[in-house]
Amino acid sequence: MAILSALWSWLPHALLFSLCVFFVAFLGYCLYIKHIHLKYDHIPGPPRKSFLFGHAAFFVEWLERDELILDLFLEWAQAYGPVFRINTLHHVILLVTCPKATKEILMSPKYPKEKYLYTRMFNLFGQSLATTQNHEQWYKQRRIMDPAFSSLYLRDLTGTFNERVEKTMERLSEDADNNTVASMLHLFNYLTLDVIAKVAFGVDLDLKYSPFPKYKPQNWPFIREVREACRLLRSTGAQWINARKTAIQNGENVPKDILTQIIKSAGQEENMTKEDEELLVDNFVTFFLAGQETTANQLAFCVMELGRHPDILEKVKKEVDEVIGVKTEISYDDLGNLTYLSQVLKETLRLYPTVPVTPFSSYTSSRLEKFFKDPLKFDPDRFHPDAPKPYYCYYPFALGPRSCLGQNFSQMEGKLMMAKLIQRFDFTLVPGQSFDIKDTGTLRPKSGVLCKIKHRHTS
Repeated sequence: MAILSALWSWLPHALLFSLCVFFVAFLGYCLYIKHIHLKYDHIPGPPRKSFLFGHAAFFVEWLERDELILDLFLEWAQAYGPVFRINTLHHVILLVTCPKATKEILMSPKYPKEKYLYTRMFNLFGQSLATTQNHEQWYKQRRIMDPAFSSLYLRDLTGTFNERVEKTMERLSEDADNNTVASMLHLFNYLTLDVIAKVAFGVDLDLKYSPFPKYKPQNWPFIREVREACRLLRSTGAQWINARKTAIQNGENVPKDILTQIIKSAGQEENMTKEDEELLVDNFVTFFLAGQETTANQLAFCVMELGRHPDILEKVKKEVDEVIGVKTEISYDDLGNLTYLSQVLKETLRLYPTVPVTPFSSYTSSRLEKFFKDPLKFDPDRFHPDAPKPYYCYYPFALGPRSCLGQNFSQMEGKLMMAKLIQRFDFTLVPGQSFDIKDTGTLRPKSGVLCKIKHRHTS
C-alpha cells in the first residue's frame, strides 16, 4: 500500500513533467517549421491554410469533392509560374513545369530520388529499378534488364503478342454476337495481364476476371487484400524465376521471352550476389504491376477519345485498312507503318499520362497553353512527324537515364491491340457515362469506358 500511495502522490508531478516535455518538443517543432518557411518562402506558391499543416487542407477539400488534385496543381502552375512550392508539416515539395529545369534534373544522374516518397514505394515494389536510390545498384540492375526490353529483342516476340491479343479479340467477338455492353477498361486489364504473363514470363493465364482487388480508398480490408496480393505475386515470381534458372542450367528448352533474356544477362555479370538475385524478384513485381495497369488505362482512354471524335476514328480506320488489310498476323514492320495510330496513342498520353504524380508532372505541363495550343483539345496532329517536337514538357515515360524501362513493350502492345480492335470492330460509347478521370495512383477513366461493340464489315 505504501508503494501505491507513493506512486499516486508522484503521478501529478509525472503528468506535469510529461506535459512540459511535450510542450517544449512541440514548440521546438513549430520553430523548425518556421525555419523551413523562412528558408523556402521566396519561392512562389499559394497561401498556406494552416501554419502547421500548410496546404494539406486544399487536398482534403478536393478529395471530399471527389475532384482531381492534379487539376489543382494545374491551377497553381498557371497562377504561380513554372516552379512553385507546396508545404505540408515540415516537408516542402517543389512542382516544376519549366522545360530547362526538367531537362537539367531528369537528364542528369547527379540528382537523387526523394527519400521519403521512394521509401514508401519500397514497401510495395521492394528495391526495384523504380525505387532504388543507390545509383550503382540501379545501374547494375538496368544493365541486366535493358537487353530484354530493347526494340530488337521485342521484334522477335511479335508473334506472341499477336497470339495473346487474339484471345481478347475472341472475347470482343462474343460481346458483339451477344450485343452486350463491354467495359473496355476491364477488358484491357485482362489483356495486359495475359500479355505480360506470356510475353515476359512464358505463362498462360487466360484470365476470365482480374486477380487484383478493386480499388477502395481509405479501406483497411482493401489494404490488407493489396498486401496479400503483393505477397502472392512475390512468391509466384520467385517460383517462376527459380524454375526457369533450373531449366536453363539443365540445358532444357525454354521459352524465348523476357525472363529468359534477363536471366542470361544476369549470368554474364561477374559478381552477382544474393541481393542481386532478390532484386530480380523486386523488378518482376514492379514490371508486372506497373506495366499491366498503366497500359490498360492508356488503351481505355484512347478508346474513350476515339469514341468522342468520330472524325479521328475514321482516319485511324483508313490507315489500319491500308497498312493491315485483312491480315490476322500483324508484323513489327506493320506497326512501324501505323504512324497516325502512333500519333493518337501519344496524344492520349499527353492528356492522360497514366503515372502523373511526380514533382515533374507531365499531366500539368501537357495541359499548359504555353506549351500546347488549345491544350484540352484532343489533336493527334500535334505529334505529326513534321510538327515541332515538345521541348521537355511531354514525358509520360519520364526522361533521362531513369526513363521507363518498359516503354517499348507498352507501346508495342498498345499499338497492336488498337490496330486489331479497329480492324475488326466498330465501337460506340454508351450515352450518359462520365468521362471524368479517377486517380488511384495511376489515372484511369472513372466510368470504365462502356461501349457497344459490333463486327466491322469492310469491303
